[in-house]
Amino acid sequence: MKISLPVTISFSIILILLYLIVTFDSRASNNAKVIPASPVQVIPISHATFILKWDNKTIYIDPVGDRYTFENETAPDIILVTDIHGDHLSTDVLSQIIGKATLVVPSAVGNILPDEISTNAKILNNGEVTVSQGFKILAIPMYNLPESEDSKHVRGRGNGYLIEHNGFRVYIAGDTAGIQEMRDLRNIDIAFIPMNLPYTMSYEEAADAVLEFKPKQVYPYHYRSEGGERSILNFKKLIKNGDGKIEVILKNWYPFG
Repeated sequence: MKISLPVTISFSIILILLYLIVTFDSRASNNAKVIPASPVQVIPISHATFILKWDNKTIYIDPVGDRYTFENETAPDIILVTDIHGDHLSTDVLSQIIGKATLVVPSAVGNILPDEISTNAKILNNGEVTVSQGFKILAIPMYNLPESEDSKHVRGRGNGYLIEHNGFRVYIAGDTAGIQEMRDLRNIDIAFIPMNLPYTMSYEEAADAVLEFKPKQVYPYHYRSEGGERSILNFKKLIKNGDGKIEVILKNWYPFG
């Protein structure tokens, strides 16, 4: 015997099913994790040297290398130098690439720049701020722990940098330990963090600091040391276990071996 539902009941069931489908789809969409595209393109060059392309501007960080290193790269609008050491400062390279770029350096670097470069230089010491082409640049301390007079990086000589533009914040740590000034940072979108003893810190210390200030994304860099590749993998594991919301991005910072 064939049983059929009244038309009114069948229509009601259809409406209920449609409501449930739409409601479920809406809730699923609202709960979906939406990750906005970063406005910053990161181009690793080598070790501590990299380029940021950001809102039609090109920012070089610690440009070192030879006369061929940057020949295929866009000319810089802003150049940031963190320290006096040869893996961060090359006056020969600066002379080749500086053009009309704004050069931001700590006073220890400014004191040893040749005259033809120093005219473009803006001296920025720890805690000082400058604005260039719409980019706010704050000099953050960078130094080794425990502090001592014979440290490879003493407090006040070099700069880390916090760059802010249109509300987006990028932190470049430079050669540093997991210092309190790093741990006190907040609302960082991208962080560049070193990890190579005895020049900066271990991957454990780096992870501990990152888990405290919680950037949205972190790039391990400046990790050339024995076990460097293993260090960044271990760092990534510690971050994943400590806070899965922090994205660790691994790039090849040593393309030449």
